[in-house]
Amino acid sequence: MKRYLWIVSIFIIIFTATALVYRPKQKSLEKVTVLLDWFPNTNHTGLYVAAEKKYFKDAGLEVEIIQPSEGENIQIVAAGKADFAVSSQEVVTLARAEDIPIISIAAVIQHNTSAFVSLKESNIKSVRDFEGKKYGGWGSPIEEAVLRAVMTDAGADYLKLKNVTIGTTDFFTTIGRNSDFQWIFYGWDGIEAKHRGIDLNLIQLKDLDPVLDYYTPVIVTNEKSVNNRRDLVKKFTLAAARGYVFAIDHPQEAAEILIKNVPEIKQDLVKESQKWLSSQYRADKPKWGRQEEAVWQRYADWLFDHGLLKKKIEGKSAFTNEFLP
Repeated sequence: MKRYLWIVSIFIIIFTATALVYRPKQKSLEKVTVLLDWFPNTNHTGLYVAAEKKYFKDAGLEVEIIQPSEGENIQIVAAGKADFAVSSQEVVTLARAEDIPIISIAAVIQHNTSAFVSLKESNIKSVRDFEGKKYGGWGSPIEEAVLRAVMTDAGADYLKLKNVTIGTTDFFTTIGRNSDFQWIFYGWDGIEAKHRGIDLNLIQLKDLDPVLDYYTPVIVTNEKSVNNRRDLVKKFTLAAARGYVFAIDHPQEAAEILIKNVPEIKQDLVKESQKWLSSQYRADKPKWGRQEEAVWQRYADWLFDHGLLKKKIEGKSAFTNEFLP
């Protein structure tokens, strides 16, 4: 019996040693950084889902999601100091006109969900009502161009509008005080207003002019990565797409994932925002993330015609769908 146990023990030792020697080595994960455009919110849910559900890991990636700090995130990505960033079509277009080599690889939301909003009692129901009112903005030349254009198209006088720069101060502390109306993303501030029981007048930009129905936000990378690190860009984009598709199909669970990863966030707001925004990610398109040349070209032409671009750019050079599923 002892001899039998001894022989069995020898076989176990040999088998274990052989298994250790021939066990395939796990491939190390490639480290990737993603810069957000703002504090984490439901525009970014798909990225957090892709990380939480290990879609990035399955693709061989170790992704770090970083909140913005000093410096514009597209400048950091263009310089190769980060791999990807969340940005917008207007920022990418302006950057490319300055020869900054940034390319959009996916549209997070298919339609522009931003809007001019005011308190219900302000009685601002149309663009014509902007006359004699105070607009509170962040100080971008694009704001003035958009306001001037939509007011002119509506037969209103832009010179009768007071344009005040209030920066990135909280919408709820400034609306009705420092300004009569502001430009917000409905999927966050608009949903929060509804959650707080604040009635708003809403004028969506996409309803004012088709040219204003551009992509915001988008996910971007630099041209070097598109040309020389194609496998990385492909793996990242496919995993991110899985994350956003999951959020489309499972908004409640996706919201819980965002809350888990960003515990300081307003939880009730996230759940309500996610429920609404999950229906907007893909909207009326068959697949998430797809971008159309016409959308890019008409907006680039509009910016040039309004003196906001130094030179004309080709819309098709600013984006690609090739890495999407």
